[in-house]
Amino acid sequence: MSQHFNAMPGFRRTMGFTLFYLGVLVLLPIGGMIFKVFQLSWGDFWAHATTPRALAAYRLSFGASFLAAFVNAIFGTLLAWVLVRYSFPGKRFVDALVDIPFALPTAVAGLTLANLFSPNGWLGQFLVPLGIKGAYSQLAVVLALIFVSLPFVVRTLQPVLEQMEREVEEAAATLGASRFRTFISVVAPSLLPAVLTGFVLSFARALGEYGSVIFISSNMQYKTEIAPLLIVSLLEQFEYSAAMSIAVVLLVISILLLAAINLLERWVSHFHR
Repeated sequence: MSQHFNAMPGFRRTMGFTLFYLGVLVLLPIGGMIFKVFQLSWGDFWAHATTPRALAAYRLSFGASFLAAFVNAIFGTLLAWVLVRYSFPGKRFVDALVDIPFALPTAVAGLTLANLFSPNGWLGQFLVPLGIKGAYSQLAVVLALIFVSLPFVVRTLQPVLEQMEREVEEAAATLGASRFRTFISVVAPSLLPAVLTGFVLSFARALGEYGSVIFISSNMQYKTEIAPLLIVSLLEQFEYSAAMSIAVVLLVISILLLAAINLLERWVSHFHR
């Protein structure tokens, strides 16, 4: 009786390497940060984490990240649909452009966006007279986060769209369903779990962004200062306890939001089975 050949080592060995790798690179740093914060009293932690400057940074970071992920969920879905369902000249070039935020250093992205949307930039010279400040404002933060997190939505949706059977859509059309009805009743339920996954990944990526934002926003306290920049500023001032407290708040809120969205994704997937 022939045995199934597996090129990789056994389960125990591979699981051991996996847990060791994740423990050293992920759990150990996070655990060290949490242990450092636990050395503070609750009053000190609360005082560091809820200063007016920190609250303003939370609002901007989470609000801008959510808005960027929401925009990417809409337009990233459209972009993925076009790349999968249609053939046109330059399709491979457009598909390659999606990955530019992955390869481009975030500082370069920030400088590029700043030059593009500054009052004297190619777009800024037309937008600023209309009252639209695409650089050195809260809108600039959102634009930077949209740029760096767009690929996560597109690359999440493309495999799902490629595996969708078009026969189901054709059957709905044969039965007299309009394009809108077909999309709402047939396509959208199949895509919704993937869209939510892309939204989560985009949100998580935007929340941790630092390099591109500091170059395109004015980094003004209480206005355009994001939470990661506040943490760096506190570290430069040797206020380690305050920096760790804010970092733990970001970590806890991020985990709660990601867990909530993942539960929603599972519920939607189960509901449409």
